[in-house]
Amino acid sequence: MPIYITLYNLTDQGIKHIKDAPERLMENIKAAESMGGKMIGVYATMGEYDYISISEAPNDEVCMTFLLGLGAQGYVRTKTLKAFSKEDLGKMIAKLP
Repeated sequence: MPIYITLYNLTDQGIKHIKDAPERLMENIKAAESMGGKMIGVYATMGEYDYISISEAPNDEVCMTFLLGLGAQGYVRTKTLKAFSKEDLGKMIAKLP
C-alpha cells in the first residue's frame, strides 16, 4: 500500500480542546482503518509541527478523503507527503535511461 507522511499543526480550536486529543486520535485511527488504511505511527513533536504520522492507504483518493474529513473537524491543518520505500526508489532509478 502507498505510504504517507503527514505533518500536523493544531488550530486555535485544536489547542483549546487539547485535553480531548487522545480520544480524537483513537477515533481517527479507527476511521482510517474503516477506510482500509493503517496508521503505522503517530508522534507528538516539538518544533515546526505539533504531530506527525506515518500511514498507509489503499490509494491517494482514500488518503485524501480521510484528510479532508480530518481537516473538516477543525482541530488540525495538515501537509501530506507521499513516501516511497528504498526498494521502490531503486526500481524507479533502475528505469532511468
